[in-house]
Amino acid sequence: MSVKRVKLVVAYDGTNYCGWQVQPNGITIEGVLNRELSKLLKEDIVVIGASRTDSGVHSYGNVAVFDTNARMPAEKISYALNQRLPEDIVVQVPPDWHPRHCNSRKTYEYRILNREFPMPQRRLDTWFVYRKLNIPAMCEAARRFEGTHDFKSFCASKTQVQTTVRTVTGIEVETHSLSEGEYPSQKVIIRVTGEGFLYNMVRIISGTLIKVGLGVYPPEHVKQILEACDRSQAGETVPAKGLFLKKIEYL
Repeated sequence: MSVKRVKLVVAYDGTNYCGWQVQPNGITIEGVLNRELSKLLKEDIVVIGASRTDSGVHSYGNVAVFDTNARMPAEKISYALNQRLPEDIVVQVPPDWHPRHCNSRKTYEYRILNREFPMPQRRLDTWFVYRKLNIPAMCEAARRFEGTHDFKSFCASKTQVQTTVRTVTGIEVETHSLSEGEYPSQKVIIRVTGEGFLYNMVRIISGTLIKVGLGVYPPEHVKQILEACDRSQAGETVPAKGLFLKKIEYL
């Protein structure tokens, strides 16, 4: 019997999960997929994900593959699997290939609710900031992240990698006015695209841009933080709930 490789595009609300990767003491997206695919196809299935998102992080389209001997057509697997999955995980099955052996570009979004009072309806997918943010200053600071830099100041201090040099191909800050309630409010989106990211890199960049928006740092201070190669010089690691893996593009 021939083995076929099936690609999954996986959207999920990460609120109730300990990230993507299987862990011994927590429920994960990968673990749920492995369990339900194994039951569906009646064989041991292990998926390989393109991005190991952290606890609480959401995704519109993470990518994973798995190998199977099952005769079920790939296009039917998504329909059968979605009937078994919890409502906060949804899969699609496009044409087959492998996510780890291709050059890719990832886009993440960090979402901020900027208003005087929090909104309970948005507590799970945005980070609340009550002081008004200076968006033009954030935009000016964001441009200073573009290009190839040593991002050691923008990764978790105990990250173990061969190099902390990464390339950010695009970063922008956009706003959307919200009409809910009596108070002026806006949703601020920090959108970062790159060929690879360090652990917590997008969340620390977002925390730093928030500091700029609050007037703690001037926009030009980003250059000094990059050159310092010191995690303590950058802004806080903002909560995972505001972070979305927006898309993965294969080059």
